[in-house]
Amino acid sequence: MTTALVTGANQGLGLETTRRLIAAGHTVYAGMRDLASQGAARELGALPVQLDVTDQDSVDKAIASLPELDVLINNAAIVGPSWSLDDLDVEAMRSAFETNVFGIVRVTQAALPLLRRSHRPVIVNVASGLGFPRALLDPDDDAFTGYMAPYASSKAAVITLTVQYAKSLPQMRINASDPGYTATDLNHNSGHQTVTEGTDATVALALLGPDGPTGQFHDRRGPIGY
Repeated sequence: MTTALVTGANQGLGLETTRRLIAAGHTVYAGMRDLASQGAARELGALPVQLDVTDQDSVDKAIASLPELDVLINNAAIVGPSWSLDDLDVEAMRSAFETNVFGIVRVTQAALPLLRRSHRPVIVNVASGLGFPRALLDPDDDAFTGYMAPYASSKAAVITLTVQYAKSLPQMRINASDPGYTATDLNHNSGHQTVTEGTDATVALALLGPDGPTGQFHDRRGPIGY
């Protein structure tokens, strides 16, 4: 049986990813900052674990509580406090990067010893089309109208970080997913996709075998060329 850890699993994309991985036969540890919000994940059959990706002690304790790990889904993210250049400052950038980028590094580094023991280790970093310059410049792409500089910049870093991890750990399948414009609390439920559609790429990458691609960026239609 495959064991997975999903960060930010108490709602939205993280909760739906948890549901789908459980349906696929995985044992899923649902990471969340506050265990008071564990109800929905527990009802799905997940094993809630307190995990704040911005807190190294919390990350270390969460990883230490896992008996094994095959699949890591770095899903936890925030939009950040800045939606335009008018209110952009360094603190807004730092806030987004603390969760969206540094959080991935904290969790991944802590999880590597467990993943190295797995026969089919997989990491999926949930990124965004907002972090892909080609999409940001395409008037026909949903990302074109996104001006959240901290969030977009952090997701660009996630894509690059994914490639660097994949190059350094060729024995693992490490990829980034683009959920697309999905209705979640992050965008006040304004997205035109359902959370199921928004997790298609993440779940497909999570289920990869040892011969699957690595170092790639996928949306629900497949790989996105760099």
